[in-house]
Amino acid sequence: MSSAEAAAGDRDDDEVVHDFAPLLVVYKSGRLERPIAMPPVPPGLDAVTGVASRDVALSPHSFARLYLPPAATDENSRKLPVVVYFHGGGFVIGSAASAAYHRCLNDLAAACPAVAVSVDYRLAPEHPLPAAYEDSLAALEWALSASDPWLAAHGDPSRMFLAGDSAGANICHHLAMHLGIRGAGLRGVVLIHPWFWGREPVGGEPWGPAKMQKGLWEFVCPGAVGGEDDPRMNPMAPGAPGLEGLACGKVMVCVAEGDVLRWRGRLYAEAAARARGAEPRVELFESEGVGHVFYLLEPAAEKARELLDRIAAFVSTE
Repeated sequence: MSSAEAAAGDRDDDEVVHDFAPLLVVYKSGRLERPIAMPPVPPGLDAVTGVASRDVALSPHSFARLYLPPAATDENSRKLPVVVYFHGGGFVIGSAASAAYHRCLNDLAAACPAVAVSVDYRLAPEHPLPAAYEDSLAALEWALSASDPWLAAHGDPSRMFLAGDSAGANICHHLAMHLGIRGAGLRGVVLIHPWFWGREPVGGEPWGPAKMQKGLWEFVCPGAVGGEDDPRMNPMAPGAPGLEGLACGKVMVCVAEGDVLRWRGRLYAEAAARARGAEPRVELFESEGVGHVFYLLEPAAEKARELLDRIAAFVSTE
């Protein structure tokens, strides 16, 4: 390689072509940086909650981490609800094995109590959408089959919930609207700070972040129809399937006062309530004075505990 070619290569490696920091930075050379990606932690017995966990391979490129709370082995306990959780990260970062999600799922499984299934799925740009949707659907179908011994022995398939944050909440919506899931008997969905967007601003939504939201969505979903008004990103878009099609008994939407996405979450909750008629069974919960996925960053904070308790009550209340 000549010195000129080497210099050109160095320039390509320094030139940013997509800047979605702190989630992802893409260089002209193809190099990727994920500045806030966390290293994985192993499953095992959690000393704080007593929850046991283990990993199950679902395919060559995806796995689930299962969580079994101490209540599951109580001789007098009936079978527990099952919570299938999908991590966030804009479809470009995150893992069921990351420290923040491992802590979150240990706490959630203990608080409900429930058998929890944390789903790992392929990430963009190496695997653009619909890869994450496909992996998540396959994981949900696997959970519904109750073929795993923990799910078979301790999980109640008639009390199955979907939960997720940000892009994971987007996945929950996508799955609950999927034709193949209708009739599966999902009890409810919990959308935490859901990543929805759209061409036209809503509520008090600031215009500043719009370019970032649009750019990241179109980057991870190059086949998006209508850009940020693709129904997978904007469930309120003209022509999007109505929320009366949600295949679940009840809906909980969690938003945060300091989150730019909160207006979209509120709009979704309002639309779901309208679609579900006289007894909507739709709950909107807002955390004041905090931002996007704050509970992952400060799990011991009072607001994080309050959010966890509300989700646990939603799951455990018949």
